Amino acid sequence: MLRLDCLRTVYSELENHLVVTIMGAVAAELHSLGHRPNFFYLQHAMGLASSTGLGLALCLPEQKVIVFDGDGSLLMNLGSLSTMARYRPKNLVHVVFDNESLLSVGGFPTATSTGTDLEGIARASGIPRALTVRTCEAFKAAVKDAIHGHELTTIIAKVEASGPSGYITDLSLLENRFQFRRHIQSLRKH
Repeated sequence: MLRLDCLRTVYSELENHLVVTIMGAVAAELHSLGHRPNFFYLQHAMGLASSTGLGLALCLPEQKVIVFDGDGSLLMNLGSLSTMARYRPKNLVHVVFDNESLLSVGGFPTATSTGTDLEGIARASGIPRALTVRTCEAFKAAVKDAIHGHELTTIIAKVEASGPSGYITDLSLLENRFQFRRHIQSLRKH
């Protein structure tokens, strides 16, 4: 399945939640569907989407936080799984697009291409709900269930190693940070 097709199936579900993405293909594809001020694209911070999402979830427990991560990014920061499991924020949904490669930085294979099981690592780390999906229908159902649920969830989505022709968005990194901050501040006023 394609990551962009997966993102399309849940795009409408993302409107009222905080969304954090990693750099590269995930950010570019989500942005191509239509930017929203509740989307934060972590450009130039590979490996930190899960940590950023965890921090937001702990600071804003009334707000659902959805992280769109990648296998290469998560493998750079595997410790975030055990840290997430330690705190178990019920408002955090961690989606990992596993294309078995570092697509955004040259397509080099990751450890998942030779058998590393991210769902197994998440479970062994103590994540209360971890699952792997391989179809867009299963992806949509898993993400919607996690968004409407009340349990820390990690979803591994096995996707093809293909992405956009470019990884550039028309939104500057600085403006994205300011927009996202203003969005969070507006939530606190209500």
